[in-house]
Amino acid sequence: MVRRSYSLGAIALVALLAGGALAYAQGPEPGGPRGRGPGGPGGPGAGLALRGLNLTDAQREQVRQLTQQNREQMRAVMERMRAAQDARRQAVEAIPFNESQVRSAMKDVAEVEADLAVAQARLQADIYALLSADQQQQLQKMRSERETRAKERAQQQQQRQQQRQQRPARPQV
Repeated sequence: MVRRSYSLGAIALVALLAGGALAYAQGPEPGGPRGRGPGGPGGPGAGLALRGLNLTDAQREQVRQLTQQNREQMRAVMERMRAAQDARRQAVEAIPFNESQVRSAMKDVAEVEADLAVAQARLQADIYALLSADQQQQLQKMRSERETRAKERAQQQQQRQQQRQQRPARPQV
């Protein structure tokens, strides 16, 4: 069940990244550049943070074309993922238990997940190649800052969990 959640999360992430890049390429959204929604703070465009790079109209059009091409390719991969997940579920639920069948199904799921990751990385690399040197440098800086914030949030969450664990138990009345 946990593995299926990870698989579905990977599918959603790829779809959101592709959709966010396409949404950005289509131009400004209602409510201004800081508005909530696709490409807004924490939205689908967060993977590449294209909104902060001031893309030219030509770059936006190229991003739109790349994401449309990627979307078509991803449909086939998504169908393979659904089929692989169904086969995995059936193998896990099969009676009698067949370890080789479960392992084979999991290998198929892992292969499709790898294909999804490659497709996502390829799209990001293609979009990155469209950027000027200054935009690439700015993107790297933004990624570094985002990673730093994520680490800080993880540390804060860990500290809160430790504090909760250290609290004395409340007496039951």
